[in-house]
Amino acid sequence: MPDSPVILSVPHAGRDYPAPLLAAIRVPVRALQVLEDRHVDQLAIAARDGETLLIQRQARAWIDLNRAEHERDPKLDDGADPARMPTMSAKLRSGLGLVPRRIANAGDIWGARLSDAAVRARIDADHRPYHNTLHKLLTAARARFGIAILLDIHSMPPLGEPGEAAQIVFGDRFGKSAAARFIARLEAEAESAGIAHALNTPYAGGHILDRHAAPHAHIHAVQIELDRALYLDAAHDAPGPGFAATAAMLRRMIAAITDEALSGLSAIAAE
Repeated sequence: MPDSPVILSVPHAGRDYPAPLLAAIRVPVRALQVLEDRHVDQLAIAARDGETLLIQRQARAWIDLNRAEHERDPKLDDGADPARMPTMSAKLRSGLGLVPRRIANAGDIWGARLSDAAVRARIDADHRPYHNTLHKLLTAARARFGIAILLDIHSMPPLGEPGEAAQIVFGDRFGKSAAARFIARLEAEAESAGIAHALNTPYAGGHILDRHAAPHAHIHAVQIELDRALYLDAAHDAPGPGFAATAAMLRRMIAAITDEALSGLSAIAAE
């Protein structure tokens, strides 16, 4: 049973590259690191204080947990069903579907097409278990506290120069995945830290929010994108001098969301 109404999810920081992936790719494995939310899992671990934290260990290049099962790329995947995708998303068209097909600086990832069976095996072994576990955690948190809040933690490349561009982007699917009061508390913590922030632009959240958020049923979800320059070194490869301060800020955000969740329930109960 979760000890907090807040559940933390880190779906894109995996650094485990399975042997079948290494045998099938046509690019150096280091080139695939561009798909990682580099070391944001370590940031979440440092910020966590009793909250349940779910981390995907397999690399995003193997399978992307923030895509729906049907977002399979017909240019790569023999099991892709165009009938289920009458309109392909911009991400899928660019090669970033359920199994990423290409990356900007290296081109096509895979040396050959993927069979339907191979992709289904990844769905069964990695995608469904993660989402099933997340669903159970959120349901259990709501059962215990009357409310559950998912913070889906990601990182992003810099959007521009510090001070000129947002370094944190909150996503709530344009108001569909979380009550505005939770966004307000997160924004207040970013402002207190003196860090520019944005809402839904350019990242509004993806499949994880679509699948798990249900504000009408007291399950809220927010995606948090953190500029990698905040917590990584100059090469964006390892934790850097800003790591501790960023972890402390994320801790304050988690605490603020917890307070908002529990105080909101108290207010409702008092009415």
